[in-house]
Amino acid sequence: MNNEQSTRCFTAPPVRLICLICLLCVAGTAWSQPYPAKPVRVIVPFPPAGANDIAARITFPKVSEQMGQSFIIENRGGAGGTIGTAVVAQSKPDGYTLLVQSIASHVANAHLYRKLPYDALRDFVGVAPMARLTNVLTVHPSLPAYSIKEFIALAKKRPNEILHGHSGVGSFTHLNGVMFDSRAGVKMLHVPFKGGGPAVIALLSGETQVQVAAISELITHIQSKRLRALGVTTLQRLAVLPDVPPIADTIPGYESWTLISVYAPTGTPRAIVDRLNAELGKAVNDPDVSARLNQQTLDPSHRPVDELNQRMRSDYDTVGKLLKQFDLKLD
Repeated sequence: MNNEQSTRCFTAPPVRLICLICLLCVAGTAWSQPYPAKPVRVIVPFPPAGANDIAARITFPKVSEQMGQSFIIENRGGAGGTIGTAVVAQSKPDGYTLLVQSIASHVANAHLYRKLPYDALRDFVGVAPMARLTNVLTVHPSLPAYSIKEFIALAKKRPNEILHGHSGVGSFTHLNGVMFDSRAGVKMLHVPFKGGGPAVIALLSGETQVQVAAISELITHIQSKRLRALGVTTLQRLAVLPDVPPIADTIPGYESWTLISVYAPTGTPRAIVDRLNAELGKAVNDPDVSARLNQQTLDPSHRPVDELNQRMRSDYDTVGKLLKQFDLKLD
């Protein structure tokens, strides 16, 4: 081996090594960027003005303030929430695309639709709840019913005639109507709308006659006497509607609530999920955020990641049994 060959043999490897080290340093810098390093999309899979949208728009501005980055709310309604949910499922699991939806609606779609471009359990990880969602059975003033007992009697006399408007097939509003049918032994005709807002407008106009929906969506119309509240879905009376008895006073044990929660695509690093869980918990416990949620009759709620995911799996089974009982299925 001559000197020139010897030099090539011993100088080339260090050059390649230096290049490799440089590349690793650049990659290491990218990997170590603090989260979030850019704006985060928060998809609400329903139109504006529904309970999911309200909770997101109250809570995420505080999260943005805490984390020093924008969390941009994006409404992607349609097909009972499955269109927006699919967008999140197919997004990169890096923490920059999140979903806001009630657990009940999220798991219901898995049983309702024969084909979905995602799996409700396998493709998502629950990050954190923001609020507990409770409901009230409310009727249009033209309906001659002034109590749950009177409403049940009227519905039994008029099977499939009283129109129950809801925010989409498989939505929490829809599930509540179906559950009431089951427990009360009545048959309402369930009419889907593209979100909570349009469903409330239909009830106000008299297009529909009843809705078992989030108190947050109906409270102002109840207070203005444009709608009549007959019963809440909690076991006790609520401070915000002190004159409205629980449905459980007429149907023993009747209770219905869900958690409006934040989800991320499966594969999102646990460190990011845990960080978001902590920041969302801090946000909903902030006095101003908590007060604003309470004003909308949304009960601020926070739970650990694992507890939320256990609740999601449990509700998946419970909701599935309810929908099977009524043979509800969509193509």
